[in-house]
Order: sequence, then structure tokens, then C-alpha cells
Amino acid sequence: MIDIAIIGSGIAGLAAARRLAAAGHAPVIFDKGRGIGGRVATRRGDGVQFDHGAQYVTARDTAFAACLDDFLARGSAARWPDDARHDRIVGQPGMSALAKAMGDGLDIRQGSEVRALRRDATGWHLQLAGSDHHAAHVIVAIPAPQVAALIGADDPLVPLLAPVRYDPCLTLMAVTDAPAPFTSRLDSDDVLPWIAQDSAKPGRPANMLPAWVAQAAPCLSRAHLDLDPAGIAALLLPLLCDRLGADPARVRHAVGHRWRYARVTVPLGRSSLASACNTLHLAGDWCLGPRVEDAWISGRAAADALLGAMG
Repeated sequence: MIDIAIIGSGIAGLAAARRLAAAGHAPVIFDKGRGIGGRVATRRGDGVQFDHGAQYVTARDTAFAACLDDFLARGSAARWPDDARHDRIVGQPGMSALAKAMGDGLDIRQGSEVRALRRDATGWHLQLAGSDHHAAHVIVAIPAPQVAALIGADDPLVPLLAPVRYDPCLTLMAVTDAPAPFTSRLDSDDVLPWIAQDSAKPGRPANMLPAWVAQAAPCLSRAHLDLDPAGIAALLLPLLCDRLGADPARVRHAVGHRWRYARVTVPLGRSSLASACNTLHLAGDWCLGPRVEDAWISGRAAADALLGAMG
């Protein structure tokens, strides 16, 4: 019997686990992926790297700001002085360093997909491929549209999630040997609203060619959501080269990525949800908003609610 199981190792799940560990518990995190952090992610390979999800974080909440200050002091994060209007903070050597710092010392079981979650006489039955587990308490920290398939469409919590909405995002990762005309560009009216020279962020390898991350607008992403990575690259690369004024012949690397649940556009408006029995809690950025900070606050709130229920 596991005391507390957490499903999902994104920022909400990690924040919940960290809060519970600080209170003396030993939560176990199950995640189907190979890396932790969800969209706080870094792709590496062939001598290049890209932050292909969240580009940076900012803090409004004092507790989250204190968490980031700790990461800055430990060298897991650095300030990115690209925009004087915001105190942008990035993980170093990549955004995934933030997730790794949050997950340090926690029991995280990657490649462990929980396919079904059902309440039974001893708590909650977690069905995995090839193994089963039981937990007295569970926090589910996954995208809202995936919750019903996990806990069952007839669960009373599922109708509460109906208003939540997301925008998808197609992302291009590319390397050129052409001069970089800017470090980052934000233009909400463009089909590529965000373009960043990822290699210019602090703590990145000094010998890297200009490495670019370009994120497509929701309208373009929705229209081409079924493209594979090669198709995404073929769609977005000409657009990026146009914005950079770069010759496509000078592109040395290009690959696409699809984020189906990239940005919360209509959040729940509550920090977390709990079942009537107070042994199942739901958390995620979808509770409060699209920021990394929102996911962190939601995970902490779910942990606090669970600790309160446990007395």
C-alpha cells in the first residue's frame, strides 16, 4: 500500500510531491513519459539543445518567487535579461533543470503509465501495464481532458472540468549558421507569435550555432495538429526563415513538436479539486491559468488540501 500516489510529473505533480515530502510523507510519482516537468522541457541531441516548451518563468506569488530564488542560488536557474519589462528566469543549462531541481530526492517512476484509477475497499487501485498498485490517497496532476479516461467518465468530478479549454501549439526547433537578427520576438498578431534564440539564454553551451525555437499561433496549430514532427518542421521552417531573413540553405537542423494541451485559455477558477471522500485530489495549470506558476500553486494547493484531510 502506497500512502500517497501522484499521477503526473509535471510542475503541478512535482510541487505537490515536494510539499508533501516537506510535511514528512513519502509520495510516489507515476508518469508515463521519459522526462519530468511536462512542458518545462529541454530537447537535446546531435550537439544542440532547445527549450521547446515553456520558454521562461516569472513569479508573482511570494512562495513561488522564494522557490525560484532558491534555484537561482543553487545554480539551477538564471535570469535572462532579454526583456526589461519582466524578470524572466530560465533553467540552466536548460529549462528542464527547474523540474529536476523540484524533483530532487523524490520517488519518481518514469515510464509508468497509470491506465485506470478506481476506488476500492482499501483506497485507490492504480492499474499500470504489467503491474498494479494501491494507494490510500491520490493526486492526479494531468491535463484536464485526460482525467475522465483515468478516473472514469461517471466520476462526479468530471463534469466540473467541462468548461476548461486549451490551445494547442506547434513548435519548431531549428539551427542556422546565419547571423541572429534578434534574441527574441513577441508578436501576438503573427502566425509565429514567439521566436527565441534559445542558444542566447544564460548557461547554454558557448559553441552552439544560433538555435531557434518558434511557436505557432493557435489558429495555425489547430489547422495542422495532426502533422508529424517532419511535417511540422516543413510547415514552420519557411515562416521562421522569412522572419529571420535567413537563407533556408543555411539551416543545419530542423524538427517539429506538437503540444496538444499547450496553453490554458479558460481555467477552472479554483486552485484544485477534491473528491467527496477527500482521498482523491486534482491539480494542474488548468485550475488557475497558463503560467508555470499557476501549475505550481495548484499542486501545492492540492497537497495542502490532502494534508488537511489527513489531519
